[in-house]
Amino acid sequence: MPSETATRFIDKVRDSSLVIGVVGLGYVGLPLVLTALRQGFRVVGFDIDENRVGLVNAGRSAIKHIPSEPIRDAVAVGRFEATADFARLGEPDALLIAVPTPLNRHREPDMSFVVATTQAIAATLRAGQLVVLESTTYPGTTQELMRPILERASGLKSGEDFHLAYSPEREDPGNASFGTSDIPKVVGGDGGDALAMADALYSALVVSTVPVSSTATAEAVKLTENIFRSVNIALVNELKQVYAAMGIDIWEVIEAAKTKPFGYMPFYPGPGLGGHCIPIDPFYLTWKAREFDIATRFIELAGQINTHMPYLVVDRLAELVDTQLRKAFSEAKILVLGIAYKKNIEDMRESPSLKLIELIEKRGATTTYHDPHIPTIRPTREHAGLTGRQSQPLTAETLADYDAVLIATDHDDVDYSLVVCHARLVVDTRNVCARNGLTADTVFKA
Repeated sequence: MPSETATRFIDKVRDSSLVIGVVGLGYVGLPLVLTALRQGFRVVGFDIDENRVGLVNAGRSAIKHIPSEPIRDAVAVGRFEATADFARLGEPDALLIAVPTPLNRHREPDMSFVVATTQAIAATLRAGQLVVLESTTYPGTTQELMRPILERASGLKSGEDFHLAYSPEREDPGNASFGTSDIPKVVGGDGGDALAMADALYSALVVSTVPVSSTATAEAVKLTENIFRSVNIALVNELKQVYAAMGIDIWEVIEAAKTKPFGYMPFYPGPGLGGHCIPIDPFYLTWKAREFDIATRFIELAGQINTHMPYLVVDRLAELVDTQLRKAFSEAKILVLGIAYKKNIEDMRESPSLKLIELIEKRGATTTYHDPHIPTIRPTREHAGLTGRQSQPLTAETLADYDAVLIATDHDDVDYSLVVCHARLVVDTRNVCARNGLTADTVFKA
């Protein structure tokens, strides 16, 4: 049976009097805020970016595909506010943490955001609070990293005074079919009360919950989901190379194979992996596995294949410039179509397009880009040299100025017929031309 503290918490969930704090107002945190607001809860959002805080408090979304109207309405009636003042972390009854978990330059977990957030929470932690980590991480983070920080700094004990849980985010930015509330939530707790409290909270927010036996199990679930995608994408990326050598179109193969109603799930090749999850998360497990003297060869091989894809794409592009245009690649002008890591969003985290540009320019060619969602390339640690570049207009006149167009992201709001009609050479890494019924002697797949 839940303790008296847990029962009071659950009662507040049921009557919507619970105050929810969301730490990190990015691609995961902001949709979580809107989900809680729709269910009638009051929400306090925390973020270290004061510009983002100011934008949200003005009723404006900081993310293009997330609407401003529900934010504006909630701010107007006092049910939502954002703050950069982490001294207020003691106010909410539940704190949901959605901060970045990147890799460092050695491809090892960078837990600095989680640690800093946990330390800030520990400074104001009070009895009865529920703390939930949503950021993707290695199994053991909640118990081995967060719990000691919270207990040592606060003097409180997990499972008795405060409660700690893990529930991995399952966001898919730009997915019109599955928003936050439509996706079941895996929940693991540090003890029975933590699990009961977290389960009650997320049951009020999303379509269903999936309770598991521990926080480490919940952490492993998220890694498994993303490793599954990484490995299968690597497989089709490798198959693409094999079939291309045989004169077989991998896209046609996949379309035919996916008609089988069992035993097959389609995955698609591309110019490399992007986003915060799939290129990064598998390496969290490989890092943790070393602690147990276990080699994750399969996972690491998938990572190597996916990481190598931009090099193969540029090789193909250079070959086509040579054979189709009879021009030295070092003298070519290339328009890269799409900077976002996936279509219809403005997220360029880990985008293979950035690597493609660098590789093209390293071989002497010049590049510009067009992306209707990213007017300017924002600063990144890995690709600092590209910061500030501007998206170019996509017109017949500008297309005529380039030797080749490299389609790296298949945004829907791009006139591909214009590209095919006016570009001298089109190299399509996403099969978007064929999907739109556009064929020409100047269009090639890569």
